[in-house]
Amino acid sequence: MLHHISIGAQEIDRAVRFYDATLAPLGYVRVWSDLRPGETEQAVGYGPIGSGDKLAVKQVAQPIAYMPGFHIAFSAPNRAAVIAFYSAALATGGTDNGQPGLRPDYGPNYFAAFVVDPEGYRLEAVCKAAA
Repeated sequence: MLHHISIGAQEIDRAVRFYDATLAPLGYVRVWSDLRPGETEQAVGYGPIGSGDKLAVKQVAQPIAYMPGFHIAFSAPNRAAVIAFYSAALATGGTDNGQPGLRPDYGPNYFAAFVVDPEGYRLEAVCKAAA
């Protein structure tokens, strides 16, 4: 249903470091970049290698408003990728919002990890494949 989603970041350089590292274990890379140090309205796009963006991160002047219930869930190819996503997020300024593990309330093979990015967005990596 969705083509892509865009989110805002006050500190685009910090966001780029975070998303470059955090999305790599899931197989997502920076597919386009409009970074111009010192200028406004910079942005980057992430998606699978050789595709268009599925997530755009755009520089904004105002902080995001807290949005109860909103989060972005990324598909992971396997459970190891979920763990690597979580570790990379914590190493690059993210905070824990749920360690990697099975979530039986969501399904018998629902393996996920939850973090909050440096701007306050709640993120999830999930793999639903059997171990």
